[in-house]
Amino acid sequence: MKVCIPTIGDKGLDERIGEHLGSVPTYTIIDTETNHVEVIPNNSHHMDSFEYHVGLMKENKVDVVVCSNLRHQAITLFEEYRIRVYIGAYGNVRNAIKMWENEMLHQATDETTCGEYEFRKNATE
Repeated sequence: MKVCIPTIGDKGLDERIGEHLGSVPTYTIIDTETNHVEVIPNNSHHMDSFEYHVGLMKENKVDVVVCSNLRHQAITLFEEYRIRVYIGAYGNVRNAIKMWENEMLHQATDETTCGEYEFRKNATE
């Protein structure tokens, strides 16, 4: 299974998660079967073009996206490509993968997405 996390650089598992899926400079993809880590650039000139970002995930055969939050508009596109999205992750990629594996994240739905999500705040209280 391939898991993609929006990131702010190219440090692999040690890189911090980016706040906004569309405006991060990189995406870190982890193959959970082989433990292969790949960092791909976000080359979009239109940072809010969800079609581009979701298409990039499909092109890289991503099964799951793990992020801190997600705009409502992207949900439908991810659903069309059968890519599951989990929100509420924070910290670095390694931490986000552990959170996902331990079922500590919430699947993105129409009800759980918006501009800013409160999971990170609640997790630190």
